[in-house]
Amino acid sequence: MPRCERQSCAMKELSGRIALVTGAQQGIGAAIALTLAQAGADVAVNWLDEEPLALAEAIRAQGVRCALVQGSVDSVPGVRALHAAAGKALGVPDLLVNNAGIFPRCDFLAMEEAEWDAVLGINLKAAAFLTQEFARALGGREGAVVNLSSSAVRGDPRGVHYVASKNGIIGLTRATALALAPHHIRVNAIAPGLTDTAQPRFGNSEDELAARAATIPIPRMGRPEEVADLAQYLLGPRAAWITGQVWHINGGLYMP
Repeated sequence: MPRCERQSCAMKELSGRIALVTGAQQGIGAAIALTLAQAGADVAVNWLDEEPLALAEAIRAQGVRCALVQGSVDSVPGVRALHAAAGKALGVPDLLVNNAGIFPRCDFLAMEEAEWDAVLGINLKAAAFLTQEFARALGGREGAVVNLSSSAVRGDPRGVHYVASKNGIIGLTRATALALAPHHIRVNAIAPGLTDTAQPRFGNSEDELAARAATIPIPRMGRPEEVADLAQYLLGPRAAWITGQVWHINGGLYMP
């Protein structure tokens, strides 16, 4: 069944909700933004350097509102401004997807402090302070957060800073789930494996990606929309008793 038909058969379980998705101009973030719109949510799409006009058009075609919010998450003031802009455009978000991230490959012995700070700042600190801003603005109303971790938590010699940040996301998810449960906010994480986006192509040839995919029990790369479907579930009412969990989606390559 085509994706659009499959979505139309389902209830619009996120109708009346407002979602903010960071790093959503392409890849997994864009897929999540569109999937949440198909489920009925209004969506604030955060982008950095290439305005996703086609994505906005596809979202609005679902009969919901879309705001394109440009901005970097590389500082706490930037994070707060991003949340404020989304709120001004659509209303206070009650769904949050912390997806923005970077993965600059480098040799550990050559890694500079600035590289470490950039990766940890965008991948981890931004998620912490945007979640804080999100929760404060809700003021006790129900909400849900999905953080993007990675199957790279197992380790990657070319990405020590990235691995540290994505393991940090798991700790952040568990701790904020406890901190925010009394405030009626659920927090979960998704840890995708090798997914067919631009990100794994930085530093990997197509032949190398094909070889990596062949080692997966379900021998292919994941699709962004598969991660997006899981995000929709975790943000929606069917996951009302799920919080503090890490959901691995990787074709069976990693089974923690």
